[in-house]
Amino acid sequence: MDLIQTAEDFVFTLYKDNLLDTYTYHNFNHTQKVVLAAKKLAEKEEVEAEELEILLLAAWFHDTGYVKGFSDHEQQGILIAQDFLQNWNKDKEFIGKVTQLIKATEVGHEPQNHLEKIIKDADYAHFASQDYISICQLLREEWKLTQGKVFTDLEWMTENRRILVNCHRYFTDYAKENWQPIKDQNIFLLHKEIQKLKGEGDGFSKSKLNKKKMEKLERPERGIDTMFRTTLNNHTRLSEIADSKANILLSVNAIIISISLSTLIPKLDSPGNMHLIMPTFTLLMFSVVSIIFAIMSTRPKVTSGVFTRKDIEDKKVNLLFFGNFYKMPLTEYEWAVNELMKDREYLYNSMIKDLYFLGIVLNRKYKLLRITYTIFMLGIICSVFAFVWAFKNSGF
Repeated sequence: MDLIQTAEDFVFTLYKDNLLDTYTYHNFNHTQKVVLAAKKLAEKEEVEAEELEILLLAAWFHDTGYVKGFSDHEQQGILIAQDFLQNWNKDKEFIGKVTQLIKATEVGHEPQNHLEKIIKDADYAHFASQDYISICQLLREEWKLTQGKVFTDLEWMTENRRILVNCHRYFTDYAKENWQPIKDQNIFLLHKEIQKLKGEGDGFSKSKLNKKKMEKLERPERGIDTMFRTTLNNHTRLSEIADSKANILLSVNAIIISISLSTLIPKLDSPGNMHLIMPTFTLLMFSVVSIIFAIMSTRPKVTSGVFTRKDIEDKKVNLLFFGNFYKMPLTEYEWAVNELMKDREYLYNSMIKDLYFLGIVLNRKYKLLRITYTIFMLGIICSVFAFVWAFKNSGF
């Protein structure tokens, strides 16, 4: 198995099982962003394959020490990484290089080589994010929950501006050229917010910043979860209603056929009842056709029940539907679901696909049910007219 992929799985499980919810910033989401930034910088800075592996391992493990707490988390992360790499039989030189890169992420550390510059810049890539104001609110909340540090909005904005202006700089050529201009824009935004806060006081901070935070971070997530939950419940309820309607039609037509077979058909061999043959045949024919369409509306679609790792990597399979995985081994399914949970976009897209295909199934169910009810209605009407016509022409 690929070492980097295994490291990703290990870190994800480590955070999921051991990291406290109070770490709203230093979590798997942040680590994943650092890894992506490191990959991008490595590509632009033309890092060789062996060095890239060391860089990505350090990026994955650089904040794992937070599972032991904030204090001395870099050293704790180093111990976790060393234990992991020793299980992979990596030599001391390789482990030492990874260890040194994790140390390079310490605040105030001056990078000594190319890889240290890359991981240092990757760790602070969010300084050049368009969503920097919202992202830094996560760190503010984390410090409040884990260290008891509380800032007013003005203090927080001022501290952020101080860090960006006086305490940080990018080291790689790519970051200087492409990320520094965005960072400068964020510094300007911070400056504007500080001026507004100084001019308008706490009223502005509570109405503007908290509103931004809630709209950006909390409200959409809760709204999305509620939307998916409500829509899925509606789909499930509509499916149950459709199955119930189909079951009613099956029962009614089965009763009609049963009565016809036991009461009418035995009498048709009498010459005096010959006029009942056509009406009886009409009634039975419509009942049988109604049963066929009712069965079609409830008949499940058989799927393959298997997927490949490439399908997961390419995000082509929906793991939320049992028909896509029921033949897979448990270990493969666990791996696939962990991959799904790591990727927010993949997770939401899977839920969207699940709702979409449920909608397709519902459309088919109700379309066939409409046809079934129409056939049943026409069958009753035609049968009544046929019986009336038969009795009229029989001389009764």
